Amino acid sequence: MSKTKGRVTLPSQGGFLEETKEMMERWGADALRDSDGTKLPEEIKALDASIYTTYFVARGHNEFASEHMEECQQLYLMSRRVTAVGNTVEIPFMEGYFDQQVTPDYVHDWKKWWEVMDRTAGKAVSTDHWQVNPDTHTVTLLHALPFHEYTVSFLVFAIWDPTQMYNHITNDWGDKPHEIPFDVRRPASGQFAREYLIQWLKDNPRTDVVRFTTFFYHFTLVFNDKAKEKFVDWFGYGATVSVQALEEFEKEYGYRLRPEDIVDNGYYNSTFRVPSKSYLDYMDFIQRFVAGKAKELVDLVHEAGREAMMFLGDNWIGTEPYGKYFPEIGLDAVVGSVGGGATLRLISDIPGVRYTEGRFLPYFFPDTFYEGNDPCAEARENWLGARRALMRKPVDRIGYGGYLSLAYSFPSFVDYIEKVTDEFREIYDHIAGSRPYCGLKVAVLNCWGKLRSWQAFMVAHALWYKQTYSYFGVLESLSGASVDVVFLSFQEILENGIPKDVDVILNAGATGTAFSGGEEWLNPELVTALRCFVWQGGGFVGIGEPCAVHSGGRFFQLADVLGVDLELGFGLSTDKYFTHAEKHHFLTEDRTEAFDFGESVKNVYALFPDTEIAEFSDGEIHISSHDYGKGRGVYVAGLPYSCENTRLLIRSLYYSARKEEQMKRWYADNPLCEVHAYPDTGKYAVLNNSQEAQNTAVYDGSGNVSQIRLEGGQILWRNM
Repeated sequence: MSKTKGRVTLPSQGGFLEETKEMMERWGADALRDSDGTKLPEEIKALDASIYTTYFVARGHNEFASEHMEECQQLYLMSRRVTAVGNTVEIPFMEGYFDQQVTPDYVHDWKKWWEVMDRTAGKAVSTDHWQVNPDTHTVTLLHALPFHEYTVSFLVFAIWDPTQMYNHITNDWGDKPHEIPFDVRRPASGQFAREYLIQWLKDNPRTDVVRFTTFFYHFTLVFNDKAKEKFVDWFGYGATVSVQALEEFEKEYGYRLRPEDIVDNGYYNSTFRVPSKSYLDYMDFIQRFVAGKAKELVDLVHEAGREAMMFLGDNWIGTEPYGKYFPEIGLDAVVGSVGGGATLRLISDIPGVRYTEGRFLPYFFPDTFYEGNDPCAEARENWLGARRALMRKPVDRIGYGGYLSLAYSFPSFVDYIEKVTDEFREIYDHIAGSRPYCGLKVAVLNCWGKLRSWQAFMVAHALWYKQTYSYFGVLESLSGASVDVVFLSFQEILENGIPKDVDVILNAGATGTAFSGGEEWLNPELVTALRCFVWQGGGFVGIGEPCAVHSGGRFFQLADVLGVDLELGFGLSTDKYFTHAEKHHFLTEDRTEAFDFGESVKNVYALFPDTEIAEFSDGEIHISSHDYGKGRGVYVAGLPYSCENTRLLIRSLYYSARKEEQMKRWYADNPLCEVHAYPDTGKYAVLNNSQEAQNTAVYDGSGNVSQIRLEGGQILWRNM
């Protein structure tokens, strides 16, 4: 049985009363929740636990939705590209889309709200030159230019919620009704959402916590005609679009959005894209609406004497927990899924709520809990990956989701999670809200800044491109590092300057993306501000393709700071002589494994004889540094997450700030181990982040060194 109790939420289901009692004892759970596809019966709600009930605002009410199909949520979609070979071309715009999820909007005037684009010329085609056939879902284009590519940007109604659709297919729910999402911006839907919640609160007196999942608009998730994911962006505002929203936007902002402002060449303004002014305006417009409407519902929950919790997922668009309108909602708590350290910090750092909760993996679904599989493997990886971030800023609660009966049938999994829940409570009690020791303050610089703190890209599939290595790896490493992390946008620097207490600016990502910055680097005020910051003693760390846009004979716009640039082919006639790697360098001093730069970046070369090359192989510079005034620039070609690369990043940060002599305060020399100190409580912890036993030298805050051995995954707590 669990040694301690509390701060754990357990899923349950009907017909599982005695087993639920047993699991509550074993995992020390003090809260029970339902999940998508399960309901808690009255006998389970009567147990001594706080009861969470999942509440869907804009889905799961098919009786209402089916009577108001004109108020379904909408999206702009783009057809596949069709090349004209003559002057007339037909574009089957629904081809490749799942007709059980979306259906074309023929209610509103398509000549006003749709757009046919000549992608070759980059221009919209006159509405006089095309017609729509609703029977065949085709656009016929006249006066086409041969061998130009054309697309149709068209409005659809969403007739199946994509999360319920995924769960429906994954769990083989058969003839269970498809849940229809409706738009609370529309009059009947807005009134229904409010009135239904009032009655629901009366009908569910045993619910202590209303778990909004989430509010109104799902992140952009569109399926193809095989019912597989076609496009997914966890940050996407695509499902917030409607004719009414577009009209209200024009009235408020004084200009009209085009379909192309949303479709964005088929990129749909993914989080990788440098956001346009019109898209930022639209995001702000949606965020204010969502915050206002959500507050109305949260106020109703509070008036009924209950707590309001938001799930950071599914229909979360517009809530933006680091945005300026989020505090206005008045939520008590936020819960989100924990995939690792970065996602845990995304949840635990959220301001303006009384408590946060992390839903750990695996989810208790049959795609993991099946005969012959060991769910403990995923659970161990998830826990050890997130635990180092817990040591910096813990969530207040942890929990799991899905079918408890599936987890119960795997005794070894139940045993392991019993240890996890006890360890979580031990960590939480030791930290006791204290601020951990931070040796540096690091500002991550990108287009999004504070708005997307700890958020890189979050999709249900993995595309392992340079962006993965250059940005997500950085966030995952930083999430459990002994440094203070803030997020800055380019606009914030231009308006307010660089905060005085920042030691290092870090810029990482692929060329042209919102994370690297793209054309933001063409602003001379930005470039000179950062040069001045480093010259006066600050550090600049660039990873992947930082500050990258071709201009003025440079690709890295801070090449003079970094001491390196990237050869695009334009300078091949100029010889490059600086290729000698130093035998010993602070940046690579304690490396025990071969370097892993992921896809890495090719053709980086040194500009100056005083550029320090720390790693040179296969004719490429992968790690380098360069003194610049009182500060330094450090370059790393790629950084997929690993314990070794976390150590490389930490060394890069300290070296760039010229504070390398301060690095070994509360420090473990074994990269698989970390030290976290809490001066306010007089305690520190040594972690083994691997599953194997490790030996390490531990440096305390006074420079004393001790040798210790840790078993696999062990935490050792000590008094200072």
